[in-house]
Amino acid sequence: MRRLMLLRHAKTENDAPSGRDRDRRLDDRGRKNAAEIGGWIAIHPPFPDSVLVSPAVRAHQTWEIVWATMKDAAPPPQVELLPELYGADPAQLLQTIREASAHNPQRLMVVGHNPGMHELALALVDSGDAAGRKALAHNLPTSGLAIFDFAVKDWNDVSFRRGRLVQFVSPKLLNQILDD
Repeated sequence: MRRLMLLRHAKTENDAPSGRDRDRRLDDRGRKNAAEIGGWIAIHPPFPDSVLVSPAVRAHQTWEIVWATMKDAAPPPQVELLPELYGADPAQLLQTIREASAHNPQRLMVVGHNPGMHELALALVDSGDAAGRKALAHNLPTSGLAIFDFAVKDWNDVSFRRGRLVQFVSPKLLNQILDD
């Protein structure tokens, strides 16, 4: 069994001071939402063994806040910044996930960007949480987390339409649960 956690970066400023998209930073809401998702992960193990992060400032900041919030509950994962995650389409993301077989984590998290992350999540799902699939069909929002299990022994065997959606969470969904 392999577990894949797809985390979209948190909410960002509209423009970076440099003018470069890669340099956009998290805004106040993004920092708050990243901490909320990190807190949720901290009380919902199992935790990722390995984390692949886009080198864009917003993705790296998201991971740093998530980790800071959950680190007291989880052992430190192997973290790698991968330039190919920035702007990747679903096929490129799937190839990067398959390459995780080199260090063979049981649980892998990818921190990246839409539209590729949302399209990948939709392409991977075959079964699982019906309410989560319905919510995910609309969007993978900022700070959204889609968790998939694959009944495979090697990351090379992960493929489209083979994932079971274990859970889909976002700050908005977490707040709706708290309000109920």
